[in-house]
Amino acid sequence: MNAFSENLIVTALTFIYVFGLVAVMNFCVNRLNLPQDISRKITHIGAGCLIGFLPLYNDSHWSKYLNVAIFILWIVLLIQKGLFASDEDEAVKTMTRTGDKRELLKGPLYFVIFATICGTLFYKTFPGIMAIATLGWGDGIAPIIGSRYGKLKYEVLSSKSVEGSLSMFIAAFAASVFFVWLIIPSELNLMRIFLLSLLATVVEACSPKEIDNILIPTAVILAALTVI
Repeated sequence: MNAFSENLIVTALTFIYVFGLVAVMNFCVNRLNLPQDISRKITHIGAGCLIGFLPLYNDSHWSKYLNVAIFILWIVLLIQKGLFASDEDEAVKTMTRTGDKRELLKGPLYFVIFATICGTLFYKTFPGIMAIATLGWGDGIAPIIGSRYGKLKYEVLSSKSVEGSLSMFIAAFAASVFFVWLIIPSELNLMRIFLLSLLATVVEACSPKEIDNILIPTAVILAALTVI
């Protein structure tokens, strides 16, 4: 099998994974009464796990960049759905906090735009993997823990909790260690990952709602390229 065919098959698997995840979350929301804010963050985490497919791509062919095909499709879908979708649309139910379709044009859209950047400009690089791992897992776990178990509240530009921020750091660090080891094991540096995870946690703690999906990966990539 040639490299193009290999990469095409892996890309097809990413499509099956993503649309399967959305379908499962839609079922959980409709049939199991899973809260939409939980569904949104599980989807967020699941999207971050897409980098787990990167080791399957054959780097000898340009088609390795098909890894972002699913993200490009979702950029188009999120814009379309954010403007025109009905309240019963799967994406509206699984990717928004309140059921307002316009939320799709904020956090979820920012996420897939940065995922596209990381899958092209920073393909299989330490900064790109760190950005998606910290954003996908760290920022995915923090609101779930913070909203339900957060007792020690603080506020910078939005309300956060110590418990949420601590879970953000732990999840970001653990996910980053795993994905760096999985994709580029030669660059596994625990101290560097620790510092970037800490930076991501601080940025998330100080970020206004909705734009943390921009600020976290930007800060992580810039720091990884320059000072850390």
